[in-house]
Amino acid sequence: MVRPPVKIYTLSTCGHCKATKGLLEDCEVKFEFTDVDLLEGEERAAALEEVRKVNPNCSFPTIIIGNTVIVGHREDEIRAALGL
Repeated sequence: MVRPPVKIYTLSTCGHCKATKGLLEDCEVKFEFTDVDLLEGEERAAALEEVRKVNPNCSFPTIIIGNTVIVGHREDEIRAALGL
């Protein structure tokens, strides 16, 4: 089964973000992540702009699975979007 690409925007100190990364790792799902709080200057501004495009509240984690956007550590929604 081919899974859609997974990208998550996180904060390095966020428990929900860590739990989401752990869930994806446990499910053996490849994903890209950006710890937005560890970025600086233009790089951080660009990442926040990307988050706001799909999540105007700019809260974390913001998870993009294919065309599906999930905000927060919502395990059932994440599993469903991944077809698990």
